[in-house]
Amino acid sequence: MKKCIVIYNPNSGRGIHEKLLKKVEKILLSYNYESNIIKSEYKGHAIEIVENSKKVDLVISIGGDGTFNESMTGNFRRKQKLLLAHIPVGTTNDVGAMYGYGKNLIRNLRLLLDGSVKKIDVCTINDRPFIYSAGAGNFVNVSYDTPRNLKKKYGYFAYMINGLKSFNGPSKLYNVTYKVNEKKIEVDSSFILISNANRIAGIQNFYKDIKLDDNTFEVLVCDTIAKRDIAKGLYYLKTSDITKAPGFNFYKTSKFEITFNNVESINWSLDGEKFNDNTNTFVIKIVNNVNILLPRKNIKKLFIK
Repeated sequence: MKKCIVIYNPNSGRGIHEKLLKKVEKILLSYNYESNIIKSEYKGHAIEIVENSKKVDLVISIGGDGTFNESMTGNFRRKQKLLLAHIPVGTTNDVGAMYGYGKNLIRNLRLLLDGSVKKIDVCTINDRPFIYSAGAGNFVNVSYDTPRNLKKKYGYFAYMINGLKSFNGPSKLYNVTYKVNEKKIEVDSSFILISNANRIAGIQNFYKDIKLDDNTFEVLVCDTIAKRDIAKGLYYLKTSDITKAPGFNFYKTSKFEITFNNVESINWSLDGEKFNDNTNTFVIKIVNNVNILLPRKNIKKLFIK
């Protein structure tokens, strides 16, 4: 019999009922998996669980995008990598929606177990992995500063409420120097978004044609703090192509280096969670030998191979 670890975050979304976990265990058993179901009890716990686990056939994280990020981070710290999978039960669930999951946990579990193993590109920032997005500058704090009680009460709309407050507040320009595609550029920027996903912040088709195995990621540098210009960019996002919006510089690359010249350190949002490396210089690159188990639904759309 195969062995499986299930790591679940009890605080994700509106919570995970104990009865559901019993069903998860039963379904895994029907697929010939003996399961060890572990509750993530504090920030960083899933990192420790995966990093220190004995060899198993599969690790499934059940939670939000941040829970999957922790599982991936723990896996990166191992010499012998484990096969990972993720089932979304968070508030926004960008990764889960991109992979083709719905909202029913049990149905999602069956989709996963009937799925395929795929090799994906995983971005790292100063060697710390992130699954789908990293952002720095104005507005990116919304994802990790939105109170948990609001998320439980209002779901995705809690981010919208907090986002409007942030948008209407004061904005700042960061003097940055970045290297991309053999070019070195210095500019005043309000925010930087780095991603490898077609869904970001709950917005489907943020970019039009994204592949998870093309050895590249997407970079968006915004060089304006004018609210009307940022709003115009959001209009392009909804109606056309944000990469063509004025005030937004877009790159597709396999390596990106950036230094924030007017600060000693800066907070990033990695997959919706706060990250600070106590530095102002960051190198983003790709590791492309990571295997995960995915539902079959969106594989043709998301992969070249």
